[in-house]
Amino acid sequence: MQIEAPYNEVIPCKFPEQIVIGIAGVPGGTCNPITLGWTMSTSHEPPMLAVSIGLPRYSRELFEQAEHFVIAMPSEQQADETMFFGTKSGRDVDKFAEAGTALSPASKIDCVLMDQAVANFECRKVGQMTTGDHVIFVGEVIASHQHPDRPCRLYTLDKDFLLGGLRRGK
Repeated sequence: MQIEAPYNEVIPCKFPEQIVIGIAGVPGGTCNPITLGWTMSTSHEPPMLAVSIGLPRYSRELFEQAEHFVIAMPSEQQADETMFFGTKSGRDVDKFAEAGTALSPASKIDCVLMDQAVANFECRKVGQMTTGDHVIFVGEVIASHQHPDRPCRLYTLDKDFLLGGLRRGK
């Protein structure tokens, strides 16, 4: 049996949910990370991933301008960085520099990869769609990378708490 209830009382049932770091280039050559909970695979052939970013976010502006972006899956060792990227604005601070994040150049696009992430996906933006108070950005994966020694991803229990997640299969 189901009981009808207000959306704000029912939506917490979605937790835990995966967390990713979306990375888009900033005019002038740096890159800006944002922590995102709303992400999904949208196609296997060709491989495509999507993220959803709130309208007032600085990163939304950058993703709209960008032709490419990276989606990184942070490891459990990156909990502090992940929280920092989700609570600070790139308008005010160079988040990668402030957090001391280890980075490498992406292989196919003008962006960066997070060295300690479980995985990084280089994406060519193929579409976007406004959905209420967010914009969904869809990217075709043109290169994929994984860390050989970081098997555990981060997940969130709710909007304030991070935890280590499931180990990826070998």
